[in-house]
Amino acid sequence: MAPDPGSCPASCDVILSETEYCVLLPYSHPPTKCIFGYGSASYPEAIPNCIMKAKSERRRPFIGDQVEDCRDASGLFYILPFQKGYLVNWDVQKNVWDYIFGKDCCSVNFTESPLIVTEPYFNFNSIQEGMAEIFFEDYECQGLLRINSGDLSCYKYRNDKPSSLCCLLVDSGFSFTHIVPYIKGKKLKQGIRRIDVGGKVLTNHLKEIISYRQLHVMDETFVVNQAKEDACFVSQNFMCDMDIAKKRGTENTIARDYVLPDYTSIKRGYMRGPDPSGLAVDGEQQTLRLNNERFTVPEILFSPSDVGIPQMGIAEAITHSIASCPVETHPHLFANILLTGGCTLFKGFSERLLTEVRALAPVEFDVNIMFPPDPVKYSWQGGAILSKDPEFKTLLVTKEEYEEEGYRVCADRFDPPLTWIRKFNQGTNGSKLTII
Repeated sequence: MAPDPGSCPASCDVILSETEYCVLLPYSHPPTKCIFGYGSASYPEAIPNCIMKAKSERRRPFIGDQVEDCRDASGLFYILPFQKGYLVNWDVQKNVWDYIFGKDCCSVNFTESPLIVTEPYFNFNSIQEGMAEIFFEDYECQGLLRINSGDLSCYKYRNDKPSSLCCLLVDSGFSFTHIVPYIKGKKLKQGIRRIDVGGKVLTNHLKEIISYRQLHVMDETFVVNQAKEDACFVSQNFMCDMDIAKKRGTENTIARDYVLPDYTSIKRGYMRGPDPSGLAVDGEQQTLRLNNERFTVPEILFSPSDVGIPQMGIAEAITHSIASCPVETHPHLFANILLTGGCTLFKGFSERLLTEVRALAPVEFDVNIMFPPDPVKYSWQGGAILSKDPEFKTLLVTKEEYEEEGYRVCADRFDPPLTWIRKFNQGTNGSKLTII
């Protein structure tokens, strides 16, 4: 069973380090996640970054992990604070933050705990200003650092591999897939590419396919998203797998039945061997037959034009991004491709991407893809490491500075390239690399 392949820029993570530094990272996951915990902890906790309501309990909203108390998750629908990767519903997000920072989750004393909050690339100034106002005025946060989650991922990558000069981040999340080149720790904005495909597009496409072929599930986003996570994989040879999916009986090694949850004895659906009747009811177990849907849905990541999105696939976007960077950086970028985000968890994703990039890259360049053990929480881990850095305090905007200068101090300090990235990369090795 695949572990949560969903997606990734609309969720939130919190870290409290041993020195009481707090880290909050919004990035997307199905339907976004809030990741939080102490920096000294080996692993953070995660809750949905949304408010949910169920047909059976319309009067009660479920915030975050309160959805576990829902007796019947069929027909569960989400009220999301993020749309297309950007924060648009402040009331919902504030309710989630209140829940996280409250006694039920992670009781935080902001008079002692500075905060790191991540944001999507090319975020709007109005959103940045609103976040600063909430954290400084409502939560009375004593220190704040606003940063892209990709910067923290790059920071951790450089921490693990200090000899690497460059890093190409592939962040495939809930709303988008971003390709971001980092050269000596500094992101090259002209090299950033965005593909408008993420976990949300894949889930919606799977809902449409199942609703057309078998059973109406357009209102069952929660269940279908779980089915996508459990059953889908990335094909290594699309046409060959399509031929196999056309076969019948035991010759078809791809077809599986997905047992739907009934929320009494079965809380989450699961896969099993195919039943000859296709859509079947075995006692109280209702199943869906999943055949070529298992690999045609994730195929959208590599070929968005299959569903009418006139954009490049991930492999083409990688080569396009690298081509826009200085020529001397090309071999370093091809050799340091880092995968993050929930969509990268699909079985076979990294192998397929390596095959396609290798076919497009110049033959004299080595292509290496780094797939971390947990690509969803990779940036959180980078934030936890950064919170323990001796120079971390110099990166923060304090409450006193905000009260004296207003939001301008945040814009001046956070929007230019952060100096800690440069400092981290100075003296790592003797290689020379010209950056234009």
